[in-house]
Amino acid sequence: MSRSLRYLIAASVSSVVLGSASINAAPEGFVEGRLNVLLRRPVQLADENPATVTTKNYADYPLIILSQGERKQIARITADADGNYRAALPPGDYILDVEGRVRRRLHVRAQPFTVVSNETVHIDMTIVTGFGAEGSASQE
Repeated sequence: MSRSLRYLIAASVSSVVLGSASINAAPEGFVEGRLNVLLRRPVQLADENPATVTTKNYADYPLIILSQGERKQIARITADADGNYRAALPPGDYILDVEGRVRRRLHVRAQPFTVVSNETVHIDMTIVTGFGAEGSASQE
């Protein structure tokens, strides 16, 4: 058998194997939502509650997707200029969290979710940062 014929056969077999592997893989699903970042600032002593202002520095708060079992980082997402995000993921169980939330003392609740093939799961995430976040609820 000639050398070029052997390469042609090997390439054909590889194409069939790779093609069938991609056909057998489950189609991806999607996670999407809106990121809200609230900045709490102290106000005059006459007020009982700190003022809450929405900030638009979404790039400063990247979201991470973790595997639910091992809590291994699967993806990192940055919301667009309007706070919206979307990511394609293989079917499975995940956790949506904010990168560095404990270190940065952000008040946010990590949210578990499940991705199903060809479906979209919607999760809005609210982050509270600043004065009100530092002394508030536990970091989950």
